[in-house]
Amino acid sequence: MNLLKALVTVSGMTLLSRVSGFVRDVLQAQVFGAGPLMDAFVVASRLPNLLRRMFAEGAFSQAFVPVLAEYKTREGDESTRELIDKVATSLAIVLAAVTLIGIVAAPLLIYATAAGFAATPDKFDLSVQLLRICFPYIFFVSLVSMAAGILNTWGKMAAPAFTPFFLNLSYIIFTLLAVPYFDPPIMALAWALAAGGVMQLAFQVPFLLKIKALPRWNLDFRHPGVKRIYTLMLPALLGVSVTQISLVINTQYQSFMEEGSVSWLYFADRLMEFPSALLGVTLGTILLPGLSKRFAEADHGEYSRLLDWGLRLTFLLALPAALGLAMLATPIISTLFQGGLFTPEDVVRTREALIAYSVGLIGIILVKILAPGFYARQNIKTPVKIALIALVAVQTMNVLFIFWPLKLGHAGLALSIGLGACLNALLLYRGIRAHDIYTPEPGWLAFLAKLALALALMAGVLWFATGAPAYWFALSRFERAAMLFALVAAGGGVYFAALWLMGFRPGDFKRHA
Repeated sequence: MNLLKALVTVSGMTLLSRVSGFVRDVLQAQVFGAGPLMDAFVVASRLPNLLRRMFAEGAFSQAFVPVLAEYKTREGDESTRELIDKVATSLAIVLAAVTLIGIVAAPLLIYATAAGFAATPDKFDLSVQLLRICFPYIFFVSLVSMAAGILNTWGKMAAPAFTPFFLNLSYIIFTLLAVPYFDPPIMALAWALAAGGVMQLAFQVPFLLKIKALPRWNLDFRHPGVKRIYTLMLPALLGVSVTQISLVINTQYQSFMEEGSVSWLYFADRLMEFPSALLGVTLGTILLPGLSKRFAEADHGEYSRLLDWGLRLTFLLALPAALGLAMLATPIISTLFQGGLFTPEDVVRTREALIAYSVGLIGIILVKILAPGFYARQNIKTPVKIALIALVAVQTMNVLFIFWPLKLGHAGLALSIGLGACLNALLLYRGIRAHDIYTPEPGWLAFLAKLALALALMAGVLWFATGAPAYWFALSRFERAAMLFALVAAGGGVYFAALWLMGFRPGDFKRHA
């Protein structure tokens, strides 16, 4: 498989999904603004998404994909499909139980994650109602993540990358057509989340049928492969839980902050997730099956070269993305969200969070590249230990940034998350070198020096061309969009032109898994 071609294909599908996500976010900002209703929905939807990252995209995928790749490489089709059947059956049972518990325990869960809402009973009760509607999403999206793991292992990466589009489509339809029929109107978004999970799962079924891997009911918790996956999941779950525990603590902080803080951070996070998903998630998705295959074949040299390829692409693309988000924060937020109930003041407060997030974007993406280096070798414990260290660091920084001495408020939360990710990435890199998993290929120093020069030229162009925030507030939406497009084209054009002149060519990054 041509990895560069796979990256372009998966990134293209992810881009389409993320563009639809921006349409969804723009509509939500216009209709609901950054107030108490949106705060309540963000907290309610965050809980099933938290569990999704823990059980599905996190611990389960980290344990399932390497074992599935090993079975596919060594055990043959019949044993592999038997593994899929038994894992899917057991996973569905566990998810059904978790969903039922979540619906019943919704008031406790809201209090555990956003105790500050209790000071406003109507906001707290609304959050509970929203959570009960949102919670079944965890059942469907976890099965979606399992299906994605199967399809990615078979090299069918475009369909899983495009699948999130259907969640965004559900949000768009409900926001445009269903809001007037709900009281309060924000309930429409909760039903959109639940419906989106069903749509995502339904979309992947034909692709599973095509490769004859659609799971069938076959319950057997004692199957060796199933036992291995769940055994690997335990430390992975701890590792993923560390990040999610940090998110829960941060949500608690937000619930006590001024009204709108949850929404400002949400919209900034959505913008930060664009390059994170387009680069980090995509590269991690492509690398994990390939690394797992090389580990199963004991090809350690190619294993190291694959990691090196992923790291170079990360620096090449993530650094200008982070710089662009920081320097174009006001134009981006104003263009996408300003209008309706989303005011210029909301633009300014969201901008503070986005700039803080951008500081740590490279770390956030690098974690998604380096961690698969351990997962593919079925080593979950090392990333877990590192994640625990990062958790302590993030919460220490929260105290310093939010309360004393800096008092940065909601932006302090974003900054601590980004810097914590950078620490996590640094420790993962040190660990991957200490375990003799990865040896850098020659030429890194010259590579980074050329990137630094290209970034400096890009920063100079954006600095002189962007203008003051007040200038953007006075423009029409069309004028803002045209100006933003021109700025992105100018900054990106200067960056890649400089790299071209310094000898970079797309063919340099071709690689086969």
